[in-house]
Amino acid sequence: MRPYAAVCFDFDYTLGDCTDAIEAGFVHGLTQLGWPAPSREAVRRTIGYKLEDAYTLLTGDTDPERVRAFRPLFVAVAHQRQAEEAVPFPGAIALLRGLRRAGVPAGIVSTKKGDVIEQIARRWGVEDDLALIVGGELVAKPKPDPAGLHLALDRLGAAPEQLLFCGDTVLDAGAAQNAGCPFCAVLNGTTPAEDFAPFQPVHIAPDLSELAKWLEIEI
Repeated sequence: MRPYAAVCFDFDYTLGDCTDAIEAGFVHGLTQLGWPAPSREAVRRTIGYKLEDAYTLLTGDTDPERVRAFRPLFVAVAHQRQAEEAVPFPGAIALLRGLRRAGVPAGIVSTKKGDVIEQIARRWGVEDDLALIVGGELVAKPKPDPAGLHLALDRLGAAPEQLLFCGDTVLDAGAAQNAGCPFCAVLNGTTPAEDFAPFQPVHIAPDLSELAKWLEIEI
């Protein structure tokens, strides 16, 4: 195992795929507010952003009342579907179990609500393989703000340089940089490898099986 005391992951497009549920939530929320239904690809490019920011990215609308109105409309459709439909990327479950066998705490730091991630973890059978879950509701500011990683560091009792953060977006990379943590890019999402160059990742993994190999974790 490489010299990290703990490994944390983003969730969407790093460990799992909730695209169908998220797309349904965006279609419902936006059309209820009078906007046209977004394309699937447009929605995919916003995954990882705070919902309010994603709404503005897709519509250009910054009106506070409409921005606030979007979240409950999205949640009404997407919340439970994400918990029930999230699909692990190949190698995700094996990697989490491999880290646990190696005695390396693994966690999730995500903008997604923690209770949704907890339900997914139970359904995948990896709840005991996770040392912590930091959902977006636990911090005041989303990534690239480092608050989520700071909370993870406090809970794990680790120094920043000891915690490897793995994610699929430049928001994840920025959070790691701002927290002083090494970062590994995982190319399961929509962000190309070259976009991570300014953040000097310690590794760029094309998939989770390759990441496990790089970490020297047996899966």
